[in-house]
Amino acid sequence: QVQLVESGGGLVQRGGSLRLSCAPSGIIFSIKAMGWYRQAPGTQRELVAMVTSGGSTNYADSVKGRFTISRDYAKNTVYLQMNSLKPEDTAVYYCNVDTSTITYWGQGTQVTVSS
Repeated sequence: QVQLVESGGGLVQRGGSLRLSCAPSGIIFSIKAMGWYRQAPGTQRELVAMVTSGGSTNYADSVKGRFTISRDYAKNTVYLQMNSLKPEDTAVYYCNVDTSTITYWGQGTQVTVSS
């Protein structure tokens, strides 16, 4: 069973930056999109950013201009560069890989932004 391995979360002050990484532990075929979701306590999981196999990107309005998603196609690794972080960005961030037959989720990495 392929797993998604996430890294890069942590504690940062308001205005700081973090970079999240996500790589599969094995080969995943027929990837349609890779992305990041987040879930804060008491809220539903929401899309943060995604990149399709064709290179199109989509961002939540709340992170546009601050976050950048990128993908290394050779390694099937997806990154989320987060700049100008705000306390409201505090959440568990989950990596997501969507294929034609199955959707994979990472275990989540905590991002905490202090004020």
